[in-house]
Amino acid sequence: MRIPLTGRRAARPRQRLFASFERRLRLERRFKQLILLATALVVGLILGLAPWGRYLAESIVGAANQAGRQAVGLPKSREEIDASWLRFRRMQIDRTRPRIETFFAEAEPAYQRLMRYAGMDPEHALLRWANYDWTILLSSKVFEADDSGRSFRLRPRTRSIWLRKVDEKIRTGAGITLFFLIPDGPGLAEAVRGTSATVVEGSRQTTNSWGLRGPEPEPDAPLRGLVLGDSFMQGMFVGNDDTPPECLRRDLQARLKTRVSILNAGVMGYSPEQYYYSLVALADRFRPHFVVVSVFPNDFGGVSAVASRGDGDWPEGKYWLDKIISFCRKRGRPHLIVPAPYEAHLFTRRASGYYPGMLLNILDTDSMSILDPFDAFVNAHLRAIAASRRCGRQVVGSPLYNNTLMDDHFSAAGARVWAEAVGERILLLLDRESDGDEAPGIVPPPRRSSSRGEWEARKSAS
Repeated sequence: MRIPLTGRRAARPRQRLFASFERRLRLERRFKQLILLATALVVGLILGLAPWGRYLAESIVGAANQAGRQAVGLPKSREEIDASWLRFRRMQIDRTRPRIETFFAEAEPAYQRLMRYAGMDPEHALLRWANYDWTILLSSKVFEADDSGRSFRLRPRTRSIWLRKVDEKIRTGAGITLFFLIPDGPGLAEAVRGTSATVVEGSRQTTNSWGLRGPEPEPDAPLRGLVLGDSFMQGMFVGNDDTPPECLRRDLQARLKTRVSILNAGVMGYSPEQYYYSLVALADRFRPHFVVVSVFPNDFGGVSAVASRGDGDWPEGKYWLDKIISFCRKRGRPHLIVPAPYEAHLFTRRASGYYPGMLLNILDTDSMSILDPFDAFVNAHLRAIAASRRCGRQVVGSPLYNNTLMDDHFSAAGARVWAEAVGERILLLLDRESDGDEAPGIVPPPRRSSSRGEWEARKSAS
């Protein structure tokens, strides 16, 4: 009698197939494997060659890495955040280049001539990221690439001028915005001939040897300041003498009766990330006594979304602003964060709980290092309107902004209001700093009651 083995089942006999049928099945399996391999190769080529494909593939890898970190309770690393921004910006630029070529080929000959003159044709155009999630096209004869954090910067010793009334199809026809700050040279008149563009005569600007708008830096000036910002600080459609930093220099110089040098590091399209890298590039070289940081809603997202609803990428902005504040603290430099007044708030509900309220909520600094000049703008606006009415003139919008040019940046009058408000606070901050221990190498400014002789004596003693 046989006793069956427990835990084991008898092997079932395998049914044999005809040799010809087995060969056909093997061929079918190999054919399916070849199809899968070919599909994988095609997908790989698409992912590798197409900008969106590379971005998708790299994003999948990044998401997998992040999922692994979250699985063990680790937050998203700053390295991964920076890598994600790099992938996104690179993909946007790569996707835009072919559109620029097509757009240029279809443009009218007069506009092709203008873009060649400006260095904005496909062979020479400077295509860079701006405002942290924006792609813009600039003149390569006025701007140059900067791969150390700023993305782009103004060229040194360059004379340029703004064009306006450029055909809308040209300014946005390639799916991105083209900024027509172009070289101011002998070929300018010929370059704009036959186009709708007009030259804004009062907008001529020059850069110094450091590639910054304004006079040559004076690292030995008794009082030195560094202003970080975007187009509001660079000065849109205003002359060299009417930018906010230059107005601030004159204001402080008039108050103190001594030489003041202000570096205008404002560049159109910049955001807090670029402000920080500008600070790193310039601070130790210039050794400023104070740093002013001008911010605007589009530093954190869409202008309207931020200013009217508070919808913005506040954590990203906070990260870079905190780095600026920390940089200044380590070097003993007073800093001042100044949200630029949004013109629409002059005529509607201020909605300051969104902007600048959301900004103030996230900043890791004391209240004295934050200045909201909005009320100074309101008072100046009301004074200007009253004066215009007395003269029988009707004003559209606010004279503190470039309304005559259909632009919402500061006019020369607005720049002066900004400078007066900022100058007053800067003096108070510097007076506060002089009461305590002073960082080596900083020459304290005089108190408001100090005479020039006392100021010079303190300067010499330091």
